[in-house]
Amino acid sequence: MARDLGGKHVVVVGAAGVLGARIAAHLAAAGAKVSAIVRDHTRLDGASVFQYALADVTDTVALQTAFASVASVAPIDGVVNASGVVAFGGIGEVDDATLARLFAVNAIAPIVMLRESAAQITDGGFFVNISGVVATQPVAGMAAYSASKAAAWAAMSAVARELRRRQIDVIDARPPHTETGLASRAIAGVAPKMPVGLTPDAVAARIVAAVIAGERDLPTEAFA
Repeated sequence: MARDLGGKHVVVVGAAGVLGARIAAHLAAAGAKVSAIVRDHTRLDGASVFQYALADVTDTVALQTAFASVASVAPIDGVVNASGVVAFGGIGEVDDATLARLFAVNAIAPIVMLRESAAQITDGGFFVNISGVVATQPVAGMAAYSASKAAAWAAMSAVARELRRRQIDVIDARPPHTETGLASRAIAGVAPKMPVGLTPDAVAARIVAAVIAGERDLPTEAFA
């Protein structure tokens, strides 16, 4: 369902990150009122974000409180999750702590966000999760990371059917490698040599365009 973002209240989780900041900027340019849920508010762009709440995405209680806080100001029309972590290395190199962190941030947190926000998202609204290309095209040397993203993709695909009666679009975005610098901030391992990726601005623009157009899925090919 196509939508006009003018005056709509959209929550961006991870709006202080490289990609999240560009998504917030494009949403604001389309007329949306953008709230942020972040760990560190000092890096937020005040020109794009009008309010924020603090939360670690792995803290369920903090997420519940954050969504309740932003929803108390205005009903939520949409949510975008732009948070995530990455790790590199063969399966024999992935320790328990890394595995747990990957799934906590990339799989469990998006599901909790969707659970906590679904009741507060207005009918005809949307929820976007950025799982990335590895969700459906897993990569050797990134098995655990790929699996964590695939888990989120599966959850989004199922919940999209659950929320269809309310015309809420649950959109899974799977852009190819994007130059956010995330690979240099891996929680474990060293990134292999990668081809030059897409710019964060181009990916953000495509995601917001999909929200406006009412697209229900953003596979890797959609970013070509």
